[in-house]
Amino acid sequence: MYSFMNDYSEGAHPKVLELLMKSNLEQNTGYGEDTHTLRAKDYIKKLVGKENVDIHFIPGGTQTNLLVISSFLRPFEAVIAADTGHINVHETGAIEATGHKVITIPNKDGKVTTDGILDAVRYHSDEHMVKPAMVYLSDSTELGTVYTKEELYQIRQLCNREGLLLFLDGARLGSALTSKENDMELSDIAGLVDVFYIGGTKNGALLGEALVIVKEELKTNFRYLIKQRGALMAKGFVAGIQFEALFQDNLFFELGEHANDMAEKISSTLKQLGVEFLTPPVSNQLFPILSEEFLEELKEEFLFSVQKNMGNGQSAIRFVTSWATTPASVEALCNFLQKKLK
Repeated sequence: MYSFMNDYSEGAHPKVLELLMKSNLEQNTGYGEDTHTLRAKDYIKKLVGKENVDIHFIPGGTQTNLLVISSFLRPFEAVIAADTGHINVHETGAIEATGHKVITIPNKDGKVTTDGILDAVRYHSDEHMVKPAMVYLSDSTELGTVYTKEELYQIRQLCNREGLLLFLDGARLGSALTSKENDMELSDIAGLVDVFYIGGTKNGALLGEALVIVKEELKTNFRYLIKQRGALMAKGFVAGIQFEALFQDNLFFELGEHANDMAEKISSTLKQLGVEFLTPPVSNQLFPILSEEFLEELKEEFLFSVQKNMGNGQSAIRFVTSWATTPASVEALCNFLQKKLK
């Protein structure tokens, strides 16, 4: 049975495993101060276009989100996010457990909007309420859409006016940056946000996210905070080696592009069959709207998740392709769709 459930079902790209094996019996300095980690950071800094950013490798996305938000907000401050945002929907209240409220605003195809952010800021008007101090967004979003440079610029301008930090969750940044709808590079993102991370877990690594702190005031003593939250790995070189493999050449972007290409083949077939989508299909996450009767047949052959009940006997489902998705699995799905939906 072919799985289109997520983009972290497989282990790691062979080049990542190859470098891990090659380095396996080396004796490396601990806690991310080894030569592999330093080399990986240098690669990322060149792509970011800033030598003075701080880079830290964190085991997972939820832990990274928790670290950033809990570290950079005062006890009475809150973070604004789309109602579909990962920190609101899929992190078991991790942010609230640190004492910080997540203020949700309506999403537009998974994105936050300047109007929504401004409404949240204006509503929270005095010391009897939490104070909005950060905007959280994901690229690509939880609904598979990507931000344009102009959209991110407008959010940045609003954050500047209202004194808000801007944090970008890049768990699927590999897919976002290689989307045909994308008009940004890593250097553009670094120039527009205060802090962001580059997801390895969902783009070819065994695990790990590269957190990039741009804003100078946020850098001080951050390693203390990582340690306190249990994220400062003794074998930090394990993450460093993986990001070294991903960024020593174009591998990170090649893997994101592959995932998008596989998704595009599926979305093209669905479009030809007249299927509508919950959100525009532009990344490795697709949300076609299909009849629940058909889904009973589909789940006999393929793994996927149901995103939303649309009423009238229809549901929006989620197909996710990955760096390891095979053309054969995509062809099997497309053939099944053509056979059953014609």
